[in-house]
Amino acid sequence: MKYRILGKTGLKVSEIGMGTWQLADDPNCWVGADLKESLRSLHKFVELGGNFIDTAWVYGYSSQYPSRHPSEELIGKYLKESGKRNKIVIATKVVPKNWKWPAWNGIPISEVFPPKHIEKCVNDSLRSLGIETIDLMQFHVWQDYFADDDNWKNTVKKIIKSGKVRFWGLSINDFQPSNCVKTIKTGLISTVQCIFNIFHQKPKIRLFPIAKQFNIGIITRVPLDEGGLTGKFNSATRFSSGDFRQKYFTPARLVELKKRTDNLEKLLNGEAKNLTELALRFNLSFEEVTTVIPGMRKIGYVETNTAVSDSRILSRDLLSVLKNHAWERNFYPMPDPSLAVSNYIEQ
Repeated sequence: MKYRILGKTGLKVSEIGMGTWQLADDPNCWVGADLKESLRSLHKFVELGGNFIDTAWVYGYSSQYPSRHPSEELIGKYLKESGKRNKIVIATKVVPKNWKWPAWNGIPISEVFPPKHIEKCVNDSLRSLGIETIDLMQFHVWQDYFADDDNWKNTVKKIIKSGKVRFWGLSINDFQPSNCVKTIKTGLISTVQCIFNIFHQKPKIRLFPIAKQFNIGIITRVPLDEGGLTGKFNSATRFSSGDFRQKYFTPARLVELKKRTDNLEKLLNGEAKNLTELALRFNLSFEEVTTVIPGMRKIGYVETNTAVSDSRILSRDLLSVLKNHAWERNFYPMPDPSLAVSNYIEQ
């Protein structure tokens, strides 16, 4: 496993991190997780050199058990069993109080991240993880005009001073990679987490340059496009009940996806064995990216994905060709008609 420095935090993290949305059986988006397998996957990830684990207060959450935070709790169980807390960088996230994903434009931060809510989420996560300090706490949604509010800034400073959180970051809205520039300039944010993959390349344009300028660590999520960039999906693919990808990959979208992944497979040419490897190497070929966090709830996924960390990056020629394979669209189900794709995909 190779390591990179996470921006101005100075933390040395594995360039393949572990995304954990899928670890716990999430009734809202992901179903079918085997908790024993998930736990074994955590052990295998660290055994293979991984040290960056990304989770969230909301992963696995159910309104039936509002005090439970299953993904964080599973990670806490791993930390207790392994005794390796001092070797792991733990990142989690503050849930928006109004439960709106993405953060709705025009809504004040007082309805999304009021100070007492931020503090409660930090304390909840500390308890669920069974640790005394969170290495990186991220706001789970964001609008850049939030930067004008002083309440969150004072709260962040207070929590850092208390020792409960070392560094703060943003997990920015889907397909809005520049919706954080003003906030970066406050100096209080050390990292930005964003979607970045062969289909969605917008972060390269504005986010990456400003992140480099201000020494911001970039954490890239959804590198495999919710599985679309594994090359395993086709027009016959069907998802189980409760899996949000039923709406993300409709039958018509699967047909288009198959055409695009077939074209990508023609480009491998020895630089990657398969599309999964190509997709991960694409992320790691940008020096601005510190760590990429594919979801890995099975040991096989852990072994396959971590093996990509071997210092090899894609050639300039291939990266140039891949620019032409961008497919800017947003397949996430809209929470409200006012949030139509045209309203919040960054143009």
